[in-house]
Amino acid sequence: MNKTITIIVCLFCVLSAVWATGEERLNESDANVFGHVLDKQSGEHLPFINVIIKGTTIGTTTDNSGHYFLKNLPEGKFTIEYKALGYKPVTREVTLKKGKTLEINVELEEDQIALEGVVVSANRSETTRRLAPSLVNVIDSKVFATTNSVNLAQGLNFQPGVRVENNCQNCGFQQVRINGLDGPYTQILIDSRPIFSALSGVYGLEQIPANMIERVEVMRGGGSALFGSSAIAGTINIITKEPLRNSGELAHTFTSIGGSSSFDNNTTLNASLVTENGKAGIYIFGQNRHRAGFDYDGDGFTELPKLKNQMVGFRSYIKTGTYSKLTFEYHHMNEFRRGGNNLDRPPHEADIAEQLEHSIDGGGLKFDLFSKDYKHKLSVFTSAQNTDRNSYYGTNKDPDAYGKTTDLTWIAGTQYNYSFDKLLFMPSDLTAGLEYSFDHLKDEMLGYNRYTNQKVHIESAFLQNEWKNKQWSFLIGGRLDKHNMIDHAVFSPRANIRFNPTEDINIRLSYASGFRAPQAFDEDMHISAVGGEVALIQRAKDLTEEKSQSLSSSVDFYHRFKNGIQVNFLIEGFYTNLSDVFVLEDIGKDEQGNLIKERRNGSGAKVMGLTLEGKSVLTSWLSIQAGVTLQRSRYKEPEKWSNDESVPAVERMFRTPNTYGYFTSSVTPFKRFTASLSGTYTGSMLVQHLAGYILMDKAVETPDFFDMNVKLAYEFPIYKEMKLEFNAGVQNIFNAYQSDFDQGKNRDSAYIYGPGSPRGYFAGAKISF
Repeated sequence: MNKTITIIVCLFCVLSAVWATGEERLNESDANVFGHVLDKQSGEHLPFINVIIKGTTIGTTTDNSGHYFLKNLPEGKFTIEYKALGYKPVTREVTLKKGKTLEINVELEEDQIALEGVVVSANRSETTRRLAPSLVNVIDSKVFATTNSVNLAQGLNFQPGVRVENNCQNCGFQQVRINGLDGPYTQILIDSRPIFSALSGVYGLEQIPANMIERVEVMRGGGSALFGSSAIAGTINIITKEPLRNSGELAHTFTSIGGSSSFDNNTTLNASLVTENGKAGIYIFGQNRHRAGFDYDGDGFTELPKLKNQMVGFRSYIKTGTYSKLTFEYHHMNEFRRGGNNLDRPPHEADIAEQLEHSIDGGGLKFDLFSKDYKHKLSVFTSAQNTDRNSYYGTNKDPDAYGKTTDLTWIAGTQYNYSFDKLLFMPSDLTAGLEYSFDHLKDEMLGYNRYTNQKVHIESAFLQNEWKNKQWSFLIGGRLDKHNMIDHAVFSPRANIRFNPTEDINIRLSYASGFRAPQAFDEDMHISAVGGEVALIQRAKDLTEEKSQSLSSSVDFYHRFKNGIQVNFLIEGFYTNLSDVFVLEDIGKDEQGNLIKERRNGSGAKVMGLTLEGKSVLTSWLSIQAGVTLQRSRYKEPEKWSNDESVPAVERMFRTPNTYGYFTSSVTPFKRFTASLSGTYTGSMLVQHLAGYILMDKAVETPDFFDMNVKLAYEFPIYKEMKLEFNAGVQNIFNAYQSDFDQGKNRDSAYIYGPGSPRGYFAGAKISF
C-alpha cells in the first residue's frame, strides 16, 4: 500500500509538471513590469525585496540597486506583492496586456514587530500573522543571530510559553515544553510535515542547525489540532530556507565552556543559487559541530556529553509552469555523542557510559498547482525520515549493553484550498485534505532484554472553513484520525474567533480537543542511570489514549507612534484539561536489577496560566522583546511516583516552574556595529531525585535561575556585496547553573535542571556575499 501511494504521488507530480510546462510555452507574451523599491522613511533603494505575482509561481527580487524586472507575464488582472523581512508588504493591482510594459515603483515601511509576516501554521495555508485565526509566534534568523543560537534547541528558549530543558547528564537528552507540558505533547513539524518521530525527539532539537531554518512558527495550545495527534500543547513548525537569490555564507564560532579548555566548535556553510529567469533554485546548507565533554563539578563524569555532529542538505524548487511548482528537500545528519566517564576508553570499560551514533536521512517532495484566478490551490506531498542508531547504555559490569535502533517515518497526502468571494455571510477559505502516516520503530538492547517492534499507521482526514475579513474571522474545523493502536476513530474539533475592533487590536478565542495514543514516546528511547543501575520505561498493558480539551484567549495590541516608535503587547490566557493522563510510576526492579518505570493512565490533570509578551522598536537602532509565563500545573489527584512507601505522592506536575520567561534586545548605535543582550528566567520547580548517590527518593524544590548573554558584532565591507563580520560575547554571564549535581557512578543522571550550560566565552567570524 505504501509503495502504491508513493507511485501515485510521483506520477501525479510528473504528469502535472509536463502539463504545466506545456502550458508555460503558450504564455510568452512580452507583457512586462519593471520598477524600483524604496524605503519610505530614508528614501534609499532597497535590495533583495521579493516581488511576487500572487496566485502564480512568478517572482523575482530587486537587485543591488533596488530595481526589478518581470518579463513575459501572462495576460489578465493580477496582484503584485512586494515584501521582505522587517517591512510591511505592499500590493498593487495590475492589468497585463500582450506587448505592454508597465513601470511600478513602490515604497515600503519598516515593520520590525513583524505583524505582517506570513505564517502557515495557523490554518495550514499562508496568511499574515496579524489576520491569523490563531496566535502564532515566529522565531526568525534575527533571533538566532542575536542570541548566538547555533541550533533549534538554543533558539526555542526565546519564545513566550516555551522552554527547552536538558534531562540527562550523560547523553544530553533534551525536550521542549510548551505551556508546561512535556515533549510528547508538542507536535514538531518540518515544513508542516510531522516526520519528527519519537526517536528523533530524544536528540533532534540539537541536531537541526540554525542555517537550515528560514523561520520557526510556534503555535501554543489546542488550536493546532488540525496537525494531528500529539499537538495538545502546541506545534513547532520548522520552515526550511528556500533559495531567493544568488548568495553564500561561511561562519565559524567557538565557545569555551565554563571558561575551561573544553570547547564547542561550530562551522556552517550555505549557498543559494537561482537561475536568471527565476524558474529554478537550490539552497544548500551544511554544518560541522564538535563539542568536548564537560565535567562541571570535577567528579570525572560529564555534565555535558562529548558531541560530534555533521549535517548537509538542500532545498530546491522548479517552477514547472505559471501556476505550478515542484519543491523538494533532503538532509543527512551524522552524530556521535558520548557521556559518563573515561571518554577516551571503549564504553564498556567506563563506570558509566552512554554512547550513541545516529545516521539520519530525511526529505520531502511537494507539488503545488494554482488555478488561473488563484481561487483554487491543490498540493500533493510526501515526506520521509529514516534514523539508524547504534548505542551503548551501561557500566563496566555490562559488556553486552549495546543496542541497535531503526526508525522510519513516512507521510503522504493531499490538501485542497478554495477561496469563496462570499459564502453565506462573508468571504471564506475552505481547506480539506487527506493524510496517511506510517512509523516503524525497531529498538533492540539485548543486554537489558528490551525489544520494541512498533508499527504505527494513521489514516487522517481534515476539513475546515474560515470566514474572514479584516475585522472578523470565524473558523470551524476538525480532524478525524484512525490510529492502529486505538480501536476507534478519534475526532478532534477546532473552533476559532478573531475580532479586530480596530486595525491595531486583535482579540482571539480558541477551542480544540486532542489526543495522545498509547505508543512509545521520546522518553522510552532514552535510558537513564540511577545508582549505577539502568532505569527503563515500559507501558502498562491496559494503557489507553490520553485526551485533552483546550481553551485559550488573547488580546494582541499594536501601535506605531508618529515619531516611528513601534510597540506590541500581548496577553494570553490558556487552560488545558487532560483526562487519562500518562504518568510514570516506579514499580520496582526486573530480574536483572534494572529500575522499571511504568507508564499508566492517571486520574487527569489541569494546566492553566497567563502569558505576557511585549515588543518595542524605540528607534531604528534599538529594539527590545520580552515575555513571561505564569502558570499552574496540577494532577487532579496526587500521583505516586516512587515505590518507597514513605515518599509521598505529588499533586504538582514535575519539572514545571510556575514562572518562566525570556528577553532579547539589540542596539545598533552606528551602521556596522550591533550589541545584543538576551536572557532567560526559570522559576523554582519540583524535580524528582532518585536514590543512588542519595539515600532515598525525594522531590526537590529547585532554586530559580536568571541566565543572561551578551554578544558584540562588527561588520566590515570587503568588496561590493561581500561582507566580513567578527563577533564575540559571553553566555550565562552570571554563571546561573545547577550547584547540587549528583556525583560519581551512583548518581541519578536525570537529576539535572536549570540552564543548559554554565558561563561560556565565544568568538566567531562570518563571511557573506
